Amino acid sequence: MPITIHSQADIDGMRLAGRLGSEVLDYITPFVKAGVTTGELDRLCHEYMTNVQGTIPAPLNYCPPGYTPYPKAICTSVNDVICHGIPGDKVLKNGDVVNLDITVIKDGYHGDNSRMFFIGEPSILAKRLSDITYECMWLGIAQVRPGAHLGDIGHAIQQHAEKAGYSVVREFCGHGIGKVFHEEPQVLHYGRPGTLDELKPGMIFTIEPMINAGRREIREMSDGWTIKTKDRSLSAQWEHTVLVTDTGYEVLTLSAGSPQPPAFITQSARAA
Repeated sequence: MPITIHSQADIDGMRLAGRLGSEVLDYITPFVKAGVTTGELDRLCHEYMTNVQGTIPAPLNYCPPGYTPYPKAICTSVNDVICHGIPGDKVLKNGDVVNLDITVIKDGYHGDNSRMFFIGEPSILAKRLSDITYECMWLGIAQVRPGAHLGDIGHAIQQHAEKAGYSVVREFCGHGIGKVFHEEPQVLHYGRPGTLDELKPGMIFTIEPMINAGRREIREMSDGWTIKTKDRSLSAQWEHTVLVTDTGYEVLTLSAGSPQPPAFITQSARAA
């Protein structure tokens, strides 16, 4: 399948969907604390999307080939869950870390992003893993410009993660996105510079590194969706949806409550 080059109308639609996706994370932030269940977070997000935003939760009943339909509106991946954790009866407690992955559909366009949350005071390990993973995402984003290659993104992420002593999950990756939830290209979070597809203005894709504190191997749970670290080590993930512009990149999943980019990103932007 060719990689979609989005029209200006598509880009405007994705800008709106991306902001709304990020605003769901802004909305839910005060509720992510000890004593809440992941199912309650799902309920709150679902109601906010449908009743306040007029958006559709993209994961609900999403069913790629070989899967059963995903049963909830969001993904809640706690501690050693890498991705696709299904919300339910799990009660969050002090010391837990959780990734909330939100994708909304607005006027047919998908806005996809995720953030890490700490319940109470995180361990030093959990805080460092989350920080390094956040830096990995932004280092990947910083590679995005016309003429660069997808391999440049993966290489930047892999180098930073492995230098910190962490591992990069290989089985899941970023993806093209627009009116389709998942399309070409696949955006690997490891790789070699100058390899894979060349980036062109109008491409839109997610960058969403999944970084493990231990080894990179995974195990799939019996629900057919939840993916955990094989060695039960902590995992972290951050995600943004990114547009390739004529001169560089634009992050489409930003809102008033988005965490600030790392200092090295803002410094390089000022220098440019």
